[in-house]
Amino acid sequence: MESDIPNATLRALRRILRATESGSRKLAAMTGLTPSQLLVLNEIGGGEAVTPGRVAQRLQFSHATITAIVDRLVAQGLATRERSDKDKRQFLLSATPAGRAALAEAPDLLQMTFAERFAVLPAWEQAMILAAVEKLAFVLDAQDIDAAPLLDTGAIDRAERKG
Repeated sequence: MESDIPNATLRALRRILRATESGSRKLAAMTGLTPSQLLVLNEIGGGEAVTPGRVAQRLQFSHATITAIVDRLVAQGLATRERSDKDKRQFLLSATPAGRAALAEAPDLLQMTFAERFAVLPAWEQAMILAAVEKLAFVLDAQDIDAAPLLDTGAIDRAERKG
């Protein structure tokens, strides 16, 4: 019985990893985007232009990561980057019609499912899950790895996959 717990834990962790990989593949197949690109596009696709700093703050990504992701979105014709009329030092980001179409086509991210279901859990259960996952990161010697709050595999600013 005691040896079943580590195996059951590893199986649950593997199911999470497989769900993440599957969601990323489905998203890439349907839109050509990574989860991080979709999250950024979603932030800038709300109708009003936003600054890269605001997007970085909302998503808890670094400014450098946002710049790299936006560069790819602009290259794909999904976003625009223009200087602000009010402050020439600022750039404003917005989604193009093609970017808004990609958002409309995109499947629900595993992230959104997690956020919705996690939010309805009682606070004590959320805290318990956080503590257990933090402890698991420690057990796996991953507590010092910098990671954005994103369910995706690989680097969040990786280049698009080639066909």
